[in-house]
Parts: sequence; structure tokens; C-alpha cells
Amino acid sequence: MEITTQEFKHCDLIKVKGRVDSATAPDFSKALEKANNDGHFNIAVEMSELEYMSSAGFRALLATQRNCKKFNRGELVLVSVSDRIREALELAGFTELFKTFDNTVDAVGSF
Repeated sequence: MEITTQEFKHCDLIKVKGRVDSATAPDFSKALEKANNDGHFNIAVEMSELEYMSSAGFRALLATQRNCKKFNRGELVLVSVSDRIREALELAGFTELFKTFDNTVDAVGSF
């Protein structure tokens, strides 16, 4: 798994590449937590090159979303979600919890 973070004026863009599974989910969670700890609560997670995400990865997204929305500070949005990941999100009942965007420009512009 590879994670890159870009800071924009109104949000952070976190790109995830590869697989988020039980072995890599802690690193994914740390990247999301770091953005929050740095005072950034508008986060876009770009998933176009994400091959797989386990329940541990979904838990990291959910925990960060809760933290971002606490006190109306911001939110976490998903970008370029593949059909496979979208199906897993639907099965877990998470599609209602996250806004999704087809491209990075729209996601970053939403903030």
C-alpha cells in the first residue's frame, strides 16, 4: 500500500494505492489521524488505484469521518471509488455516510 497526502487551501487529499487490509490498515489509519491531528478536518480520500479495502480500512474511514464531523468541523469524502469498493461500502451500509465524487477536482471544489 502507498499513501500520499497533498494539502490544499480548503482540504487535504489523501491518495491510497494498492491494498488496505489487516496488515496495512494501521498505516492508513495513522495517515488519516495525522491530518486530523494537524487541524485538518476536510479530507478527500482518492481511491482510483485502490485494489482492495478490508473492514479494518472501512473502520478507519468511519472513525475519521466521525472525528471530522464532530463539532461541525468538516467531513471526509471519497473520490473515484471503484465498483468493487462501492459494493463493499453498500454491503456494510456505509454509502449513506460518505459523499462520493467521480473526480478529484469536484471533490476538492466541494469544500
